Amino acid sequence: MHRLAFAGLAAALLCSTASAALAQSATEAAQPAANAELAALLSDYEAYLKARDPISAGQEGDIAAKGRLPDISREAELARQPVLEAFRARAQAIAADALSSEDGLNRAFLILDLDRSIEAIRYDSGRLAFDSEGGPGQTASYIASVTRITTAAEAQAWLSRLAAFAAYYDAALANARRGLDTGFTQPTSVVESFLVSLRNELAFTQETDPLLKPTETRPASIPESDWEQIRVAARAIVNGEIAPRRQEWLRFIETEYLPAARPEVGIGSRPGGREFYAFEARRYTTTDLTPDQIHQIGLDEVARIRARMDTEMRAAGWTGDFAGFLNHLRTEPRFYATSREELLEKASEMAKRADGGMPALFRTLPRLTYNVRPVPEAIEATYTTGRYNGGSLADGVPGGYIVNTGRLDQRPLYELPALTLHEAVPGHHLQIALQQEAEQGPYFRRTVDVTAFTEGWGLYAEFLGEEMGFYRTPEERFGRLSYEMWRACRLVADTGMHWMGWTVDQARRCFTENSALAPHNIETELQRYVGWPGQALAYKIGEIRLRAIRTRAEQALGDRFNVRDFHDALLVDGPLPLDLLDQRMDTWIAAQ
Repeated sequence: MHRLAFAGLAAALLCSTASAALAQSATEAAQPAANAELAALLSDYEAYLKARDPISAGQEGDIAAKGRLPDISREAELARQPVLEAFRARAQAIAADALSSEDGLNRAFLILDLDRSIEAIRYDSGRLAFDSEGGPGQTASYIASVTRITTAAEAQAWLSRLAAFAAYYDAALANARRGLDTGFTQPTSVVESFLVSLRNELAFTQETDPLLKPTETRPASIPESDWEQIRVAARAIVNGEIAPRRQEWLRFIETEYLPAARPEVGIGSRPGGREFYAFEARRYTTTDLTPDQIHQIGLDEVARIRARMDTEMRAAGWTGDFAGFLNHLRTEPRFYATSREELLEKASEMAKRADGGMPALFRTLPRLTYNVRPVPEAIEATYTTGRYNGGSLADGVPGGYIVNTGRLDQRPLYELPALTLHEAVPGHHLQIALQQEAEQGPYFRRTVDVTAFTEGWGLYAEFLGEEMGFYRTPEERFGRLSYEMWRACRLVADTGMHWMGWTVDQARRCFTENSALAPHNIETELQRYVGWPGQALAYKIGEIRLRAIRTRAEQALGDRFNVRDFHDALLVDGPLPLDLLDQRMDTWIAAQ
């Protein structure tokens, strides 16, 4: 190179380096201001969320919040829109490139969450005020079940919240009536299931009413005379305010709603239903996948899982066909508990065995514990096989692995290991308790619901059972695959009914022909999908992405891959929408 040319290049490089240094210096100078601006926004948003969602705020120990309920009226929802839009504008005004990497992630997550919340308002989904598992009464019963009174202040807060249920019932009824007026209703089968819940509510006695359970046992800190006054006040609220509203709900559903319920099972048949369902697919999966794309993913997964099921069927020594093996599993007595106590004991043993596998897979474990308890008999007929109820470290309430002990001939033991891993640990309890305990991050990330991550993690946890050596027989491994098939069929059935106009019979075939699920469970699940459009899509989509991220990490890191560090990176800071999760984990992989 000519000396003059070299000198020119050197000068250019020097200028370029100086410009880069100046730019970096400017960015570093702007970073504290941007970070402070975001911190102020997140603080304001936390105050707003705590006011809007007193349930979550109360679980963190806010006594005043424990005396309130969320406002579920349409008027309140519409009033939230300008507030959410103002938060979004503030977030968008903060320069992303002036933030630290963690704050940049928080900003992106906040904007995405606000976008979805604002878009949801236009669809007025509150009109679907109940589903096959219940409505406001079941919400009230759940809140009562996780309410623990230890002080006089907490007792007064519960009485205030109990009284607030009257307005909550009224708002839900107004929402359902608006759905009736606009033709945005639940189908007949869902309404009939809901009626079972309503009639059970009306059969409650003073001894069995779940809303009176929090005042059953007197804490030592409250004198007996004061406690009796609290109990009398609680009974007066239930008898004078709640009982008439239970009656009114039953009258409304039986005489007005049921005759006008939609004949088709799919929400796509209702005015605006297809647009609503496409949005729900995006919202629950946190992706831009269309219902058609999700349906095809489901079909592909069904074919893949069936091949593995055939392998386990042969390992079990079965020489007949697949349908015969399914019938064998559904009818062989040794695969079923003979009493409620036996089923609960087996679930408890499996949960404790799962606890023992945690240290080998996870570096960080939650402080909050969990217990194993049955689904209340009053709701078990229309309830799913199992569920997780979140607890509260601040309130001293454990997480709950909830097992349905009704219809024992429909609760096969070969599925119980997968159910336990999904609902307890390493599934929902581990992930949700860690999210609740992520105190270093912003409040909204401790309370946000990212269904694709949460349910995807639950299904990923079932897969982890293979690494744990948790499945002891070919039948249990088949049961795990049957559960995975269940989630693949969800993609097929949910999109089939709500997007493609399928009947329940068409949707049912995927489950009956490809899984070992008991017939009663299949029917319960189908009614759940019919009444809750889109939610069932989150499980398999989330699990597919989580396993893809792990495969990327294993391939990139080779011998340096550490599963405990990987799981910490996924869980400790709380869930993320799937695209943001990809970004965060790719950054983590590069940093290793």
